[in-house]
Amino acid sequence: MTRHYNFCAGPAALPVAVLERARNELLDFQGRGLSVMEMSHRSDEFVAIADRAEADLRYLLDIPSNYKVLFLQGGASMQFAMLPMNLLGQGGSANFIQTGIWGKKAISEARRLGFNCNVAASSEDNGHTAVPDENALAISSDAAYLHYTSNETIGGLEFDYTPRVQRADGADVPLICDMSSNILSGPIDVTQFGVIYAGAQKNIGPAGLTLVAIRDDLLGKAPSSIPSLFDYQMLADAGSMVNTPPTFAWYLAGLVFQWLKDDIGGLEVMDDINQRKAQKLYAAIDASDFYTNPIASRNRSRMNVPFVLADSSLDSVFLQEADEAGLLNLKGHRSVGGMRASLYNAVPEEAVDALIAFMADFEQRRG
Repeated sequence: MTRHYNFCAGPAALPVAVLERARNELLDFQGRGLSVMEMSHRSDEFVAIADRAEADLRYLLDIPSNYKVLFLQGGASMQFAMLPMNLLGQGGSANFIQTGIWGKKAISEARRLGFNCNVAASSEDNGHTAVPDENALAISSDAAYLHYTSNETIGGLEFDYTPRVQRADGADVPLICDMSSNILSGPIDVTQFGVIYAGAQKNIGPAGLTLVAIRDDLLGKAPSSIPSLFDYQMLADAGSMVNTPPTFAWYLAGLVFQWLKDDIGGLEVMDDINQRKAQKLYAAIDASDFYTNPIASRNRSRMNVPFVLADSSLDSVFLQEADEAGLLNLKGHRSVGGMRASLYNAVPEEAVDALIAFMADFEQRRG
């Protein structure tokens, strides 16, 4: 069996150790004679899997006891609807920092549902190449929360600060963050946020699972008219099991948490590895006249590195030769073109070294 280097933005690479353990337990989970995919989500065995996954996630992110952790379906995009449905039930407006496509989609969904929205700041004027300055945020007087995307997967734009804002009346504005593409890439201070959410298919596990960590004081604000599966309070009260959850994705996420905790040694170590991977690739791009990255250096993403070739007519050749060299899924998003290397936790450092060597060779031959 040959494992190639996978730079896909999502569904993304998973740790080999996790895949091997899942393979070994696939037919017979710990001597029970059945697969995790076949067991009841109410069984003692699966409840133990779920409890350990939550405990390990709380350990990794140091999530305080006054936050509920939810393991949900629907992808991060469903949170674009669930957040305003839950947090604007008592009035006010949703405020947004818009730094790319995913932030734009969050705004569009809230507006589609008829909620009041205010764009507190946007990077659209600079082509989404730099995050707006914190002192440029224009928060509405009725702000119920401020939403932002900490790392825009498509554009490769990552915040270099955590916004802290108040309304004109001095009230703190709860901070809501879509961390889908950089969660677990390094330590964060969860207490700075009202809600953190993330789709699983980048740094957590397979597609089909979404994590939400929500502070207790933000629960119970939804009107009774929203569907029960959208109500954070009901989901929290039911331990994320109002209906059958995505059990296999939950199990695999738990294995990833164990890998991060036990094999890697925690998020501080993971952060060092991720910084090193990204710095290597950006250094190679910056040293070249053939490759360029448009993002302001302070906002360059550690997880998603877009780059373009000096001659775009060579894009298809670059991708074909990269694929033949075992460097997979380097094509940029269809909305921006070019190339994109996603360097999530499970992408090993040697994959980045191999990519850099290929890029140098390609430039020498084709530049």
